[in-house]
Amino acid sequence: MTQLVSAKQGRITHEMEKVASKEQVDIQALMESVACGQVVIPANPRHVNLEPEGFGKGLKTKVNANIGISMEFKEREPELEKLKAAVEAGAHAVMDLSTGPYINEIRREIIKSSPVPVGTVPVYQVAVSARQEYGSVTAVPEENFLKVIEEQAKEGVDFMTVHCGITLESLERLKEQDRVLPLVSRGGAIMAAWMIRHGKENPYFRYYDQLLELALEYDVTLSLGDGFRPGCVSDATDRPQIQELLILGELVDRAREKGVQVMVEGPGHVPLDQIAANVQLQKRICREAPFYVLGPLVTDIAPGYDHIVSAIGGTVAAAAGADFLCYVTPAEHLGLPDAQDVREGVMASRIAAHAADLVKGVKGAAEKDLSMAKARRDLDWETQFSLAIDPVKAKAVWERKNPEKKETCSMCGEYCALRVVEDHLK
Repeated sequence: MTQLVSAKQGRITHEMEKVASKEQVDIQALMESVACGQVVIPANPRHVNLEPEGFGKGLKTKVNANIGISMEFKEREPELEKLKAAVEAGAHAVMDLSTGPYINEIRREIIKSSPVPVGTVPVYQVAVSARQEYGSVTAVPEENFLKVIEEQAKEGVDFMTVHCGITLESLERLKEQDRVLPLVSRGGAIMAAWMIRHGKENPYFRYYDQLLELALEYDVTLSLGDGFRPGCVSDATDRPQIQELLILGELVDRAREKGVQVMVEGPGHVPLDQIAANVQLQKRICREAPFYVLGPLVTDIAPGYDHIVSAIGGTVAAAAGADFLCYVTPAEHLGLPDAQDVREGVMASRIAAHAADLVKGVKGAAEKDLSMAKARRDLDWETQFSLAIDPVKAKAVWERKNPEKKETCSMCGEYCALRVVEDHLK
């Protein structure tokens, strides 16, 4: 029985209790949010060591970290180090985006080791297997698409990105659009190439009812992927993107009717002035389904600093109502991230999430900032470190810049504004 079905029947699950406790929200209100689809709790019962998280309206904005091997970097141990780095940095979920030769093995190890929800993009496994068996990523028989979904569900994957909105109709719209970057989604590109080669409808769309049956059986949360997401700011909010969103909105309704949890993925590169409109449009069309956004990235010219670009866009998106931020690392557009890139990406996205939660009025967000302000007033360094998003870095910087560990920092010293006026204000 899925979390959604349980909530519709008025039954509070163990996972709902855990989430309500973490979020400090009323359990009855949470159950009602799950029942109407505004909140999802990705929790495959086969993921045995999971600490559940909630994603959606009224909850803290969450952060996802992408990890996974590639054809160039095939070793599994570094990916487990990245998983550890992501969790220690405070990521609320991880996605295994592996495309290398040991894709099945690394996924199983990640699920076994991860205390946070694990997501995948099943079409990657479809493509890797097709390349190994048939010599081409698009040569795969259509029945393999659902077969892989079931395999991963049995292993304990909590949520899956499925590119159901790329249809023969929406593909024609893409061809007519004259985009700068036609397709930047790997999963979307694989689906589009398969459809063109075989002249058939997208199997995830054509067999959506069977897909829902599998998701229902294993309580896999579907993350409806944005295969036509813009890959540069010039392509943002165009017809293919919106056409896909309209399709996804209809698929949200069908998933909820079946009792399947569902969220919707959002655009990548979007100029600052279009972000809020994109979020509002998604929320309206998809009936307040949780919105999972990549970034968004607000400019294309900052390779090496795209974690900062993403944090700017993520703050605006989350403040406008996005619920789940997919991190971007400094290695974005340049190469596979390492553990340090993962840590920096998670921290940047967590800053964005918290800044947005202050705007949303999420419980506990403003209180934490107020506590930090009071600790700074009192020059209480240990409390400041404990409240910091990255306590380790905050303390390390302070100790390096203040070797004598004086009460005031080395920036102001005896001219500390707080100390200069302290006696006079009293």
